[in-house]
Amino acid sequence: MRSFFDLMQNETIKLIRRRRFVLVILILAILVSLFAYAQQLNQQRTLQRVGTLDWRPVLQQQIADYESRMKNAFVPEDRKKMYQQRIEQARYYLEKNINPAAPGTATFVRTFMDLSVSLLLPLLVVTLSADLVSSEWGQGTIKLLLTRPVRRWKVLAAKYAVLVMFVSLTILAAFVTATLIGGFFFGWGGWTMPVATGFSIVNSQLDASTAYNVPQWQYIFRSYGLGWFTCLVVATVAFTISILVRQAAAAMGIMLAALIGGNILYDLASSWTGVKYLFVVNLRITGYLSGAVPPIEGMTLPFSLAVLLIWGIAALVIGFAVFSKRDVLA
Repeated sequence: MRSFFDLMQNETIKLIRRRRFVLVILILAILVSLFAYAQQLNQQRTLQRVGTLDWRPVLQQQIADYESRMKNAFVPEDRKKMYQQRIEQARYYLEKNINPAAPGTATFVRTFMDLSVSLLLPLLVVTLSADLVSSEWGQGTIKLLLTRPVRRWKVLAAKYAVLVMFVSLTILAAFVTATLIGGFFFGWGGWTMPVATGFSIVNSQLDASTAYNVPQWQYIFRSYGLGWFTCLVVATVAFTISILVRQAAAAMGIMLAALIGGNILYDLASSWTGVKYLFVVNLRITGYLSGAVPPIEGMTLPFSLAVLLIWGIAALVIGFAVFSKRDVLA
């Protein structure tokens, strides 16, 4: 057990020396600041367009806008379903007297996770995991690493344990950064504000009869928990690719292509239902909490969790199998 923690300590030092995590924190600080500033500008434009920031008239105006867009004959049916879902959701908020965008850092923290869970945060964890093993080949340290009197699986397990730790720290850093910057821009309140969740999808339509309200801090806890799980699966897949591919740049390129392609496939998924079994199409997992209609009928929170879990386990099994048998001299 002592040797395992020594291996973890060694891997932690190597990861810190690469300054990747410092880069992740810096990127988060810059992008969260830009996002907060954009949100503030959006509020100002809404005030100019609607004449008030009172949430009820703003929400009624949004409903009118969506209904107008749905009358356009050139709007695809999938887009119309999305507009109808947003209309039903807005009507629910009006009926229950719940402001879905109440000012405060809590709302900003929640919104940031919803917008970043499918691309930004996965990209950040990929920068930590894509060269975790492949860099050993590039630097020529793989022979030294594997000639130690320690079993290969233990060496790889130590690397993966460190990766899990830094993925967790990345999600924590995202939460803290969004809280601090959001508080500066929008104030520090909103944590106990009620937020609606539990919407169900019936025949591609939003059913608000199953919805219920929770304090926003509880919603955020669920959202960031799902975000952590999503990022861990992405990091695990990238970790395995770094084992299969000896060039760090190639491993990074494969994951970048997969994540960007997955976001494109998500928008085109209705024409190819088989893509729902790809992990990259199931990354927008926090949308289930808010009642977002998935692109393919049958996609639910348990389904997406199962797909991600299977991909993560399969990636780990393949990674450990290949790493344990790979010829160091090859």
